[in-house]
Amino acid sequence: MFNKFKEKLSGFKEALASKLQEKTASATAEQVEEKPSMSESQAIEPAKVDKARAEKAKAVNNKVGNNKVGNNTEPKAESKPAGKPAEKAKGKLSFLEKAKSLVFEQEIVIDEKDLTDPLWALEMALLESDVALPVAEEIVKNVKEELTGAKKKLTANTGDVAEDALRSALLKMLSKNAFDFDEFISKAQRPVKILFVGVNGTGKTTSIAKVTKYLQDHGYSVVLAAGDTFRAGAIEQLEVHANALGVKIVKHKTGGDPAAVIFDAIEYAKAHKRDVVLADTAGRLHTNINLMDQMKKIVRVTKPDMLIFVDEAIAGNDAVERARLFNESVAINGTILTKTDADAKGGSAISIAYITGKPVLFLGVGQTYGDLVKFEPEWLVDRLLGQ
Repeated sequence: MFNKFKEKLSGFKEALASKLQEKTASATAEQVEEKPSMSESQAIEPAKVDKARAEKAKAVNNKVGNNKVGNNTEPKAESKPAGKPAEKAKGKLSFLEKAKSLVFEQEIVIDEKDLTDPLWALEMALLESDVALPVAEEIVKNVKEELTGAKKKLTANTGDVAEDALRSALLKMLSKNAFDFDEFISKAQRPVKILFVGVNGTGKTTSIAKVTKYLQDHGYSVVLAAGDTFRAGAIEQLEVHANALGVKIVKHKTGGDPAAVIFDAIEYAKAHKRDVVLADTAGRLHTNINLMDQMKKIVRVTKPDMLIFVDEAIAGNDAVERARLFNESVAINGTILTKTDADAKGGSAISIAYITGKPVLFLGVGQTYGDLVKFEPEWLVDRLLGQ
């Protein structure tokens, strides 16, 4: 899973490692050049000589003054050359400060200029992994903020430093639209009405079956509504899942009014005190005006509590764009990404929540009913980074 993403990130890590190695070598050479040529004791010796001379001069003046009657004038001590000892001390302090950071603390400070090439490599890696451009730019911005001014131990693995910064940036982005599906279901008024939308062939009907199993495992009762009356075989496909899972399915004939089917399913759930209604709809593109108008009618009639967009993770930026356009038409509440286990890039999983402003709810990771993972930012980031 996400093998291409991990592979592309190696360029960012290598670029940062190379830049910091150059910085370490340059800083070390600079310290060698600034090191005083004489020893510390030798550097202090002239000051001792000056002090001894001044004390001797003062003693001689006092002796002469004591031999003169009525002389109340204080002898003047020999003045030291101004500035030179202070300048030496300042130079030594500068050296000691740098030595403390580089030699004793064994660390370097990462500057913004150190990040120019590595961040460019990171942005290219993200774009090649199907991360949408505005999302890639936001990630790069967050990584830059994490690394600028950070201190890196000379013994620390640069790859770990880069990965930690990227992990923090990804978690920050993926957590912006966090949504607890379980909490929503537990608190919503019964029956909870959930409508599934998307384009053809993305696994929408199978995702409905997986969510059914998920809800059953959490103790909820479910009714299915066969609202895809447009595609031949869609009703039969959902019925097979309903029978396998042991749940009620409400259906009409092919070509019937989908809004009426879903309305009847809601009424059945109310009468039989079922917890959740999951409604299938025909696959459609946002460019199909008739089907999009039909979707708007379904929403008006059934007033769903949640509208979930379903698409394939392997569709990459196409899935991101479709989610955005669907959201503009019928205001989705969240996304399910199918075939995540076959996704080598990971870009859509990162991008959709940011682009739509709506959370990713579940990830499909296999073919069985149990192969549905509730979206958790930590879970996704661990797999994106190969942990």
